[in-house]
Amino acid sequence: MSLLADVVGVLREQEIKHALIGAAAMALHGVSRATVDIDLLTVDTRALQADLWTAFGARDVSVRILEGDIDDPLAGSVRLQAWSAEIVDVVVGRYEWQREVLEASERLSLGELEIPVVRPAGLVVLKLHAGGPKDAWDISSLAEAHEQWAAISNEVEGFLDRLPAESRRLWERLQAGT
Repeated sequence: MSLLADVVGVLREQEIKHALIGAAAMALHGVSRATVDIDLLTVDTRALQADLWTAFGARDVSVRILEGDIDDPLAGSVRLQAWSAEIVDVVVGRYEWQREVLEASERLSLGELEIPVVRPAGLVVLKLHAGGPKDAWDISSLAEAHEQWAAISNEVEGFLDRLPAESRRLWERLQAGT
């Protein structure tokens, strides 16, 4: 977790709001699945500035910055990979609803690191937006893991009108159990 702690340290130092998403966040919310990377979400495009990550290169950490074009659902991403195979992806969103998901995150402990973590409803919304088969499985798994699924569903419903039509259709299929 040292790479994650260092990445979080840089984001905190620069006051770039961020939160844990992906499989690590799912695990903290009761759904375990294997993954090789740890994902963080931000909507602050300063995370895409190369000079922010310069110190990692001196530590034999490869840094790959990808900027999204106008049609990309993301503003971009930063992948940091240590020689130890530790990978941290900083996903840079571009929508106001992603900012709202970040604002609603809660601080949880991941080992010795206390970190903002996207709440279950936020994870569902992010998964609906991604829309892949693994995302649908993740949503179904979250539904099975949470006794308060009705409350989580109500929270998700508040985001649906800002998501693409495919995301809304996926939500309808998942709610119908098909």
